Amino acid sequence: MNRENVTNAAEETKLKSSSGRGFFRSLKIIYSFLLPYKGLMFGALFFLIVAASAQLAIFYSFRYIVDNGFRAEDPEAIGFYFKMLLLIGLVWGLGIFFRFKFVTTLGERVVADIRKKVHSHLVGMSPVFFEVNRPGEISSRLTADTTVIQTVVGSSASIALRSFVTMLGGAAILFYLNPRLTGIMLLIVPVLAFALMFFGKQVRTRTRSGQDKLAEIGAMANEAFSSIQIVQAFTQEEQEKKRFSDAVEDTFDMAKLRIASRSWMMALVTILFFSAVVFVLWTGALEVLSGKMTWGDMTAFAMLSIMVVASVGGISSVYGDIQKMVGAAGRLQELLEVISPLKVAENPIPPSLPVRGAIKLDGIIFCYPSKPDIRALDNFSLEIPAGKTVAVVGPSGAGKSTLFQLLLRFFDPDEGSIYIDGVNIRDMDLKKLRKLITIVPQETVLFAASVLQNVRYGKPEAPEQEVWQALKDAQAYEFVKALPDGIKTYLGERGVRLSGGQRQRLTIARAILRGSPILLLDEATSSLDSKSEKEVQKALKRLMKGRTTLVIAHRLSTVQGAERIVVLDNGKIIASGSHQDLIKDRDSLYATLARLQFSL
Repeated sequence: MNRENVTNAAEETKLKSSSGRGFFRSLKIIYSFLLPYKGLMFGALFFLIVAASAQLAIFYSFRYIVDNGFRAEDPEAIGFYFKMLLLIGLVWGLGIFFRFKFVTTLGERVVADIRKKVHSHLVGMSPVFFEVNRPGEISSRLTADTTVIQTVVGSSASIALRSFVTMLGGAAILFYLNPRLTGIMLLIVPVLAFALMFFGKQVRTRTRSGQDKLAEIGAMANEAFSSIQIVQAFTQEEQEKKRFSDAVEDTFDMAKLRIASRSWMMALVTILFFSAVVFVLWTGALEVLSGKMTWGDMTAFAMLSIMVVASVGGISSVYGDIQKMVGAAGRLQELLEVISPLKVAENPIPPSLPVRGAIKLDGIIFCYPSKPDIRALDNFSLEIPAGKTVAVVGPSGAGKSTLFQLLLRFFDPDEGSIYIDGVNIRDMDLKKLRKLITIVPQETVLFAASVLQNVRYGKPEAPEQEVWQALKDAQAYEFVKALPDGIKTYLGERGVRLSGGQRQRLTIARAILRGSPILLLDEATSSLDSKSEKEVQKALKRLMKGRTTLVIAHRLSTVQGAERIVVLDNGKIIASGSHQDLIKDRDSLYATLARLQFSL
């Protein structure tokens, strides 16, 4: 892969604004998640129609009540009409109950499915994706945008559909009562349609921009909170407050534009339609006086007209929510459409059995997608026999950690190949490849869970007895036993309740428990005190026995006993050998590092 392809790989995984995404295309996305739940959809639609019909029947029935129900000589008629009203009201209430139940359940179910699908897709993405996109923004899309969809599918869409059914049914009854007056009132429809289209486009565009800015706010807050000790240590609280405040104000300014468009849309729809209703009622009143309509007809017509106006207002009020949902659906679809640049083998080759763990890196050239002009590894070749230990040393930025990322296939090299037991890792199943390898990173990673769950992370089925043994081997037994709830103690986010050394020992216990044939150690004892380091080194030596081990070392004292030490600088191997061999050349990089650390 050349430099241009590296850049393209990064650009293809970078999220872009989907403001140009089609309205109906985004609705189609939502429909694809609704489709599996046809029963809930049809149930909700059925009871929505039942409730709307009952509502229309109540208002239409006033035609007979006014004309026939208030005659003193016929009290039984009054009782009949009002009993019918009670019955229709009961049907109306039951229709509302089931409509709300089905619609709300549908909204919750669809959003749960969307969240699971998006999360499932993202968990399998290459780190390239997270290198060029902010995790905070991605999290915002997964939470805030799905909440928007939940609100619309579980509420606003139902209101809009109910209003639409009521509007159509009311218009049909009005036409039956008086076609001429209804025709006059409906002349306003084309004007309303134009207003909805004009202002709706503005609302959709401004809503999308507002959601993008909201995601930036979430990412900014997440960044500051996750690094709160650094923020406070450098006394940058005011700077972070200003950054966040400026971003919030930008979001508010965009929200004001969206609110203005939506307000004008709602006001124009209401004024136009109400004016039409007033004119029609005025005309109808004149027809009653001339004997062309009864007072019952006029009462029903007036009430139904008001209902139709209210329905149009209901549609216009949720139209903005629907536009907001369309924007959210487009942003989520972007996540689902991103394709990992790591090509998965269609017919993966299984690892050779038994797995020996021999590693070969042949002619590796690699540039990170975010830095396509800098070679992290430059024509790098290295062989590690099965069961042997090789240490990699060198200054920061020499390419040491890059080796681990390529071995785990977080990235693919631009040129060259990597083999495990003679099998190209590109041809292996990703999960099976990574199960062959256990890594102990320099920066400890613990989850907001218990000690037991964290240590079991690489081997969830391990019995508790094995977990305790791993903790003993990692010199973590005593402090874990002393915790308030022992092995069940909750550690807080990123293990914040433990010291750095304690966190490191738990990650070592995790590696010991997993027991893969290949072990990657990135300065695994860097956070330990001298006493604990010696004990853990003993445990690591037992763990490393019979396993292929690649050690990244910044402190040379930890790798003096390695069978082979490889010295890296600017992505190239500049020396290789034992500690004693490498310090013989006093002008070499290794000898210089050794003098700095050992005062030789």
